[in-house]
Amino acid sequence: MPTGGRRYAGGMLFLNKLLPIFLLPAGLTTVLLLWALVRRKRWAVAAALAVLYVSSTQFASRQLLGWLESHYAPVRVDEAGPVEAVVVLGGIFGGPRFPEGYVPNVADSSERLEAGIQLQLHHRVQWLVFTGGRIPWEGREVVEGEDSRRVAISRGVPADKILITREVGNTWDEARALHDLMRQRGWKQVLLVTSVWHMPRSARLFQAAGVAFSPFPVDYRIDPKRPLTLLDFLPNGAALMETEMALRECYGYAWYALTGR
Repeated sequence: MPTGGRRYAGGMLFLNKLLPIFLLPAGLTTVLLLWALVRRKRWAVAAALAVLYVSSTQFASRQLLGWLESHYAPVRVDEAGPVEAVVVLGGIFGGPRFPEGYVPNVADSSERLEAGIQLQLHHRVQWLVFTGGRIPWEGREVVEGEDSRRVAISRGVPADKILITREVGNTWDEARALHDLMRQRGWKQVLLVTSVWHMPRSARLFQAAGVAFSPFPVDYRIDPKRPLTLLDFLPNGAALMETEMALRECYGYAWYALTGR
């Protein structure tokens, strides 16, 4: 891609990541407090505190994540496929990247990587596909798929059965890259592995890209059978993160629905 094209794509990706921030609880709270400071509006302070409190409770995060997770039931490894390939979406690693020989820094969605490895080792697929995720401003030297490939090989997956898509920046890029790879390889169907709360939006984008797939959701976080307790109504930082994560998925799904994807 020419330098100008890369800069444009990077700029659009930045806006795509930035704009939703102001609709999420932390950003919205900040906007309300700034409005209260500038315009001296007490109602804005009250609204900011209400947004921050509600979004910081496990009750709110459980409702949102539980709704997203309710769309897809878990699938047994031995009941998946068999199909030609499994594609594992990015978002697996976090923190600094360590060279070979060190334990890799995996993020909260490491189940995606584990699922892809197990499906290949249990012969439910022939090929294990990782996506070439890289966010321009993070300064990552190699795409995330290279780190996933290294871990998969260490777990016994044959190196010649692992593929990495071209470089991608978001889920829509991943869907288009996989569509092109399937067309090149002549594949008919794949298994799609991602976190269950990310699956509704991912499924819509992969369908829009013309990818034939079967969902293989992982990374369930909500136990619907757990009763509510007092702790569910007390604010904490982990709940705020989960609420924002769930809202981002809901906003993304709504945006793609409005834009026809």
